[in-house]
Amino acid sequence: MIDELLSAGVEIRGCKKTQVYSEKIHSATDEDYRTEFLELILAIKIVKNVDEAIAHIHRFGSDHTEGIVSSDPKSIDSFIQSLDSSAIMVNASTRFNDGGQLGLGAEIGISTTKLHSFGPMGLKELTTTKFVVMGDGQIRE
Repeated sequence: MIDELLSAGVEIRGCKKTQVYSEKIHSATDEDYRTEFLELILAIKIVKNVDEAIAHIHRFGSDHTEGIVSSDPKSIDSFIQSLDSSAIMVNASTRFNDGGQLGLGAEIGISTTKLHSFGPMGLKELTTTKFVVMGDGQIRE
């Protein structure tokens, strides 16, 4: 898989364990793990277990989209329960975290972690509800 990615023009940056797979893999920095690359660059960190993966995501993640590829229900559940991201993809591409893909309609370019709604949004999710209660002295018993 590494050779296929490199042949396709993907620049791979990785930890020491990743670099064992090819001399063409560059050393990854902490900044690489924090960056959402908008080009063909992939930063890889090989971890021992799901707990180490979760710790890595807590340190470097954006709380937007996380993904796990696993057949172990316990690891999947731990991953889902331990992360507070807008979407968690289990055995699916993180590219599915998209308003249109999730049936919300067209997306609007906004920060999805700063509003009352959390995650991918369409226009409906950007509205708020205002309740107006009109009375003449009623109380709740």
